[in-house]
Amino acid sequence: MPLLRKPNIEQLPEFIAALKTGWSPSNTRPELAQELLESIGQDPNSYLILSDDIRGKGPPVTLPDGSQVDRLPSIIRWIWRDGFCGVISLRWQTGTMDLPPTCLGHVGYTVVPWRRREGLATEALRELIPLACDLGLPYVDLTVDADNIGSQRVIEKSGGQRLRNVAKPHVYDADETWLYRVETGLDG
Repeated sequence: MPLLRKPNIEQLPEFIAALKTGWSPSNTRPELAQELLESIGQDPNSYLILSDDIRGKGPPVTLPDGSQVDRLPSIIRWIWRDGFCGVISLRWQTGTMDLPPTCLGHVGYTVVPWRRREGLATEALRELIPLACDLGLPYVDLTVDADNIGSQRVIEKSGGQRLRNVAKPHVYDADETWLYRVETGLDG
């Protein structure tokens, strides 16, 4: 059974319950959990609509320093096995593989603390790669901090190759990160 699910109204309560624990679907913005709780409380469909924003028409994205940038085309999928386990997202720019300097990679993911170390992130990334291929992306880039050994293993187990160290934009808390690439199988 597939691990990734498109966010939906029936299972939204489990996502909300995870947010209420203080878990955030953003590794760089823990405050996103509270922002989403407030937004979903006002209009539950707003989050669901943004989960498939393949035109990038949603509201601006807030960065860790509070500044905002235009939203990229993106999809969000819930990681789901015997309940809600986390999120994985894919973002891109139409017509190019380049990303804006404030975007750290095509893919971001996070698993709720009580479901970590089960191989869920690795499986989720492996399931996301064909979606990236279907969207015309020949590869996806991911970044990971040097001290995040678990995430490095997830990417490597999914076929990722470390390319180089890259400087993070000033809006993030670290100076440098590692750039990985995972080929999708699409000739590009």
